[in-house]
Amino acid sequence: MFSKPASIFAFVLVAAFAVSAETKTHVQRHVEDVVRNNKIIYVDGKPDDGAKAAVDDSLRQEIINFYYDQFRHFDDPVAPYFQFMSRDARMSMGLGGAVRMRGYYDWGGAVPSPAFAPYMIPIPADPASMRQFGTTPAGTCLFFQVLGNSEVFGRFQLYIEANFNGYQARDFHLKKAYAQFRDITVGLASSTFSDPAAQTPMIDANGAANKIAPCNVLVRYMPTIAGRWVVAVSAESPDVQPGYAFDGSMNAKVRSWFPEFDTFIQYQWAKGQHVRVSAMYRLMSYRNLVEEKNTNVSGWGLQLSSVANPLPQITTYLTASYGHGYTSTLADMQIGNYDLISDIDHPGKMYSPAAYGWSAGVQYNFRPSLFSTVSMSQVRYLPKRMTDGDEYRYGQLVTVNLFWNPSPRTQFGIEFDWGRRKNQSGVSRTAKRVGALVQFSF
Repeated sequence: MFSKPASIFAFVLVAAFAVSAETKTHVQRHVEDVVRNNKIIYVDGKPDDGAKAAVDDSLRQEIINFYYDQFRHFDDPVAPYFQFMSRDARMSMGLGGAVRMRGYYDWGGAVPSPAFAPYMIPIPADPASMRQFGTTPAGTCLFFQVLGNSEVFGRFQLYIEANFNGYQARDFHLKKAYAQFRDITVGLASSTFSDPAAQTPMIDANGAANKIAPCNVLVRYMPTIAGRWVVAVSAESPDVQPGYAFDGSMNAKVRSWFPEFDTFIQYQWAKGQHVRVSAMYRLMSYRNLVEEKNTNVSGWGLQLSSVANPLPQITTYLTASYGHGYTSTLADMQIGNYDLISDIDHPGKMYSPAAYGWSAGVQYNFRPSLFSTVSMSQVRYLPKRMTDGDEYRYGQLVTVNLFWNPSPRTQFGIEFDWGRRKNQSGVSRTAKRVGALVQFSF
């Protein structure tokens, strides 16, 4: 089941190692352009000229590290323009955000959502919804970042981000709120099971069909070993709870009482380039109304992911995952309830069906400010017995886009999405969308 992405992994890694870690890629050059485009404001007086140059360089290095965070996604906001710095350089605060507008047009059968998810393709087609035009400000955001140096905690970071992603994409919702000190992260942050950096850049907010990018309340320990190895382990409280398909008369919900555990091991050979193996484990509980007892079922998932630069102008993105009871983390299946379903052969009992997903993408930078990506992804649902014919079987997504950054903090993009949903009965439908993006960051 991993044959398609796995055959690409070996070639990409060999090619990536052939590129020197000292060679600057087009992506790195764009990052440097953004880092230079900032304003450092000293709130209690500037240091002398000699010390000021060293402080400015140190802060800009911290901003570069902001871009090579292990959990940075393409959609995350750029480094803040305004940086407030104390004179002794022991504390700085960045204030930033983005105004993001997306527009989209569907034809030949509309997807009834601003997010282009193959799962949402209606079968059969709705004659009254064959075409659609829509816009959304979803993804517009504000964030605060505090960097400091403490005698107790050493180097630390505080981060808060909120997005307009709620009702009609206009409600202000907290997305991240965490503290990092030494190798520890505490708060609402990207799940350890995710690898956002390995996801192909897209305009559509839903991303690849197999996208895994939840933000959970967690406690994570993530040390770097010998400069190239990174390991992580965390206890998490999922923001999106597992999806249970209760019968209603034979089984019922039980309150969650056990944290989710996630881990990964990663090898990195240059900034922004790595290969990672991630794993997650969760315990899902339900009430068997036939036997009148509570029962626990294990859910688990494995993910192999990589992002690499085999050539300075080329970036590759690869992910593949498999597991039981982890579908609520997959972009194309989290809408449904597939983590725990009823076992029709044993009334009252439930089980966690298998699922897998993969994605592969390549980015070509014509220059640091202009690039295009092509990607393909799929998610497949594998219940152990045949379910209803109109139930989801798999979803596929192909995307081609073009991004242009006329200035370090302005971005325009256009994208074509093609999706396909196939049901257990074998019936399938496709959908097409053209999307556009205008974004201004500060």
